[in-house]
Amino acid sequence: MAVTVPPPRVAPEDSPAHSPRDAYASWYEEVLGWPVAGGPPARLVTGDRFDVLELPADAGAELLRRPVTTGPVALAGRRMRFLVAAGSADELEGLLDWLEWGSVALDLTALGAGGRITAPVPPGHPQVSPRGAAVWLRPPEQGCEAFLPSLPGPGQGAGPRHGGAGPDLVRLVAAAATECHRARLWRRTPLRSASAGPCTGRPGQTLTGQTLTGQARFS
Repeated sequence: MAVTVPPPRVAPEDSPAHSPRDAYASWYEEVLGWPVAGGPPARLVTGDRFDVLELPADAGAELLRRPVTTGPVALAGRRMRFLVAAGSADELEGLLDWLEWGSVALDLTALGAGGRITAPVPPGHPQVSPRGAAVWLRPPEQGCEAFLPSLPGPGQGAGPRHGGAGPDLVRLVAAAATECHRARLWRRTPLRSASAGPCTGRPGQTLTGQTLTGQARFS
């Protein structure tokens, strides 16, 4: 009896194996060495190489205009995500209390161990994602984890060299809390809210992935 051997399977061009999102995952894993979970869409794991400070996009837009040192920053819809040193998420509540913001509703949160964020389009890759998808405003670089905003130890300066040259998590959280509070007050003012763009704290402006781009400060 003749046996018919089926032809080898070939993945179609539009299969997930050839999707841009797989290329995104490969870039994060191979270039940056960041763990990626699930997909599509690919999701970056928080709590290992970095944590995330997350706030409303309008507050984040104003924070980026401040002379405050940051690491990589991503925009995802109406939320902005600031990468901070791993372990920082556990410090947020205590920092807000110490800064006397603990009793104020700020909509300022943090993602640490066990968290996930949608992977933004990597630098240099075509923007094929739908409107509102995650994009980098200040993209990451190899080794940037060593220069993320962190909480200095007792008697030490901020940053990995403990000499005060690196980003300071306390300054970043203080500025973020201030802008979250201002944005909240702005939204509660009817005339201002009606004249403002959908994702901004200023009248007539709309925050997009091409707005407020810049370089993260890694040293």
